[in-house]
Amino acid sequence: MLSRQKKNSKRRGRPTPKNQKYHYLRQQLTFGMLCLVGLFITGTLWYRLVEKWTWLDSAYMTMNVLATVGIGEIYPLSQVSRLFTLFLILIGVIIIGYLVNRFTEALIQGYFQDRIKKRQENYLLESLNQHYILCGFGRTGYQIALEFYSEGVPFVLVEADPAQCEIGKDLGYVVVQGDATLDEVLIKARISTALCLVSALSSDANNLYTVLSAKTLNPKIRAIARASTEEAVKKLSRAGADAVVSPYITGGRRLAAAALRPQVMDFVDGILSSGDNSVYMEEFAIDPLSCPCLNKSLRETKLRSVSGALIVAIRRQDGELIVSPTADTIMLAYDVLISIGTAQQLRQLNQILAPLASNNN
Repeated sequence: MLSRQKKNSKRRGRPTPKNQKYHYLRQQLTFGMLCLVGLFITGTLWYRLVEKWTWLDSAYMTMNVLATVGIGEIYPLSQVSRLFTLFLILIGVIIIGYLVNRFTEALIQGYFQDRIKKRQENYLLESLNQHYILCGFGRTGYQIALEFYSEGVPFVLVEADPAQCEIGKDLGYVVVQGDATLDEVLIKARISTALCLVSALSSDANNLYTVLSAKTLNPKIRAIARASTEEAVKKLSRAGADAVVSPYITGGRRLAAAALRPQVMDFVDGILSSGDNSVYMEEFAIDPLSCPCLNKSLRETKLRSVSGALIVAIRRQDGELIVSPTADTIMLAYDVLISIGTAQQLRQLNQILAPLASNNN
């Protein structure tokens, strides 16, 4: 079963017809240039060995002939050399015409524009730091990418299907084509500097391999995986996934909640989505080196009165979750504050909790 999945993955990684056409164009341009260089060397050797000219005069004569500038003979030529010169002119015109034809087709097909675009993509990929890696661009991955893009989160899309990669590039995403379960592909996506990896592949086994590879290459990375069954959820958690989401289990619970508590679900969907909302939910980490609110109570910090944002929960470093914290709750190092408010209120709260980072931005 696993070997079949590997074969399917490799089959999906075959080049697209567009890439094949570019490959043929590159081969044809290279062949034409080699023929032209070979013809130049042949002509230079002929005039040097047969006519006994200097190397410079031989090369100069050959260039004149191939360029068809019509300057004429440098020195009188023998009958045999004149026949050779006619042959040189004929073959040179054919090769140059072939190169012009291939070059024109390359321009029309956008080969050079795509090469420039490819260099720009490589530059963007190499400059990424503290970014997200999204593995898989199916129905689930597509929605994740939309959320990342609308939130302005820097991310790299890793996908084995060339057709899906083209769709991602058309949408403006940074794309790495390849099998996400392979170490070299994750390294190409700069996993060593990545902040988080989301594995949304269709196969639970591939998600498991991806999480294992990610944690091996970067033990500090936060890994989030998609799972189809409860058994897969347990295995991915044991493999080191920081969070595992099952679309079927989560979808079923949300459907039930939408039927039983529709207004609550509308509110939750509104604050979690990245659309044009008036209220958002955000989390803020307490940095012990820069946060002025460290070891102070919520009453002392006056976060609610100054920013207007509501702190609905605090998660301690040891995993303890404090829901609806009171005014006497003390803010400790590495706490994560979960807050609700308008965009302006959350920005104000961020300026209070991390003034140095806000000023730098």
